[in-house]
Amino acid sequence: MNSVRPAPAATAPPSGARLLRTALVLAGVALLGAMSWGGYRLWNGAPYPEVDPNVVAMRLREQAERVEEDLDGRSRFEARHVDTGACYYRGLRSFAHIDEARRDVRSFDLDWRATDVPQATARAGQERIRNRLSQQGWKPADEHPSGMGFRFEHPDTGDKVDVGWYEATGTLAVSIYAPCGKVPDGFDE
Repeated sequence: MNSVRPAPAATAPPSGARLLRTALVLAGVALLGAMSWGGYRLWNGAPYPEVDPNVVAMRLREQAERVEEDLDGRSRFEARHVDTGACYYRGLRSFAHIDEARRDVRSFDLDWRATDVPQATARAGQERIRNRLSQQGWKPADEHPSGMGFRFEHPDTGDKVDVGWYEATGTLAVSIYAPCGKVPDGFDE
């Protein structure tokens, strides 16, 4: 017997309801992923950038040398070393760790001061520092309330240079610091 088999049916294109269902599932998965990431960011806050402590310390020391040259070129300042500072949790997680510093994130600063600096000397040095930083693209971040100092911030690194003169003691104070960054495992101050 010669039987004729029917030709296989061509696969029909998906129906409108099936396409809608697939689109809704994909949108739900995407929304769940976004909410998970958003929840993570809400809890932890923005991540700190990873930093090499040696590179940061060298950058601060180089800036300190330039500031010192701008002031008067003579080394009247005490020996300087870079200190680290505490950094804290971000996001909602910070409420679970109030006043608890993170061990894996540190800020860096280098401070020094000179006393008995005449106002004219301090002002001239401050003006040289202000001009150089402006020419190098640093942005003014703050003026001291007394008008006897200022702070500049580097737009790329977030480093800050703070220079103030205090009339009562004739103290010229300089702080150069870098913002919080995640340090490598095993970092020892």
